[in-house]
Amino acid sequence: MAAKKTARKKKDPNAPKRSLSAYMFFANEQRDIVRAENPGIAFGQIGKLLGEKWKALDEAGKAPYEAKAEADKKRYELEKSEYAKTQA
Repeated sequence: MAAKKTARKKKDPNAPKRSLSAYMFFANEQRDIVRAENPGIAFGQIGKLLGEKWKALDEAGKAPYEAKAEADKKRYELEKSEYAKTQA
């Protein structure tokens, strides 16, 4: 027997975008560099290489990305509270 599919609630286009993690800031910055170093690399392989580079970083190397993530989290919380006021 097939499981019943439930309809998803439509996402509000005016809702604030979620905050990015420190890793995502790192990946966005490094993705083009990894592609340039490895021409013809498969999409999945890019993610693996980025993950390996992230794991190899020490705390000092991760600090700027974590600071960006913290600032983005504050932005998201602020936008979310403003959005909630308009919905109530």
